[in-house]
Amino acid sequence: MNQRAAPYTGRAWVFGDDINTDLLAPGAYMKFGIDEIARHCMEQVDPTFATAVQPGDIVFGGRNFGAGSSREQAVEVLRHLGVAAVVAPSFAGLFYRNGFNLGLPLLTCPALQRIAPGRRVGCDIGTAQVIVEDHSPLQCEPIPPHLVAMIRDGGLVPHLMRKIATGQLTVNETTS
Repeated sequence: MNQRAAPYTGRAWVFGDDINTDLLAPGAYMKFGIDEIARHCMEQVDPTFATAVQPGDIVFGGRNFGAGSSREQAVEVLRHLGVAAVVAPSFAGLFYRNGFNLGLPLLTCPALQRIAPGRRVGCDIGTAQVIVEDHSPLQCEPIPPHLVAMIRDGGLVPHLMRKIATGQLTVNETTS
């Protein structure tokens, strides 16, 4: 894959194993809106993350990324901050499904190499590849085409709304 296929979109943010939903969306702020929750995203691991992350940046995690509760806000806060994708060797099941439901690409890369924080990065969800400045492309596990379509539509609800609007799905099919 060349840079034209998946241009660099941002910088790499690198975290370790077992980043849980309480680190992403701290429980103490759940009674507030997404703006307030976002201000505290990852503050226990990297206090600069929420203020320094930029749209297009990619988060690289370790094993079991997103462990913990089923709170959708853990995914929503990353989207709110502009994170383009999360790449990890493995994800907690509920977090993984919430990612696709909310339109955040999650790329499983079991042989993920150590990435230097701040490197320029990009990804192509269609080919499940991540490009990192000065590295060969990282091949991740393929994302099924129906989930790629859902991500490109912005998540489950926008995806279903598009299918209804284009006649690809009728309202009766959504309730059966």
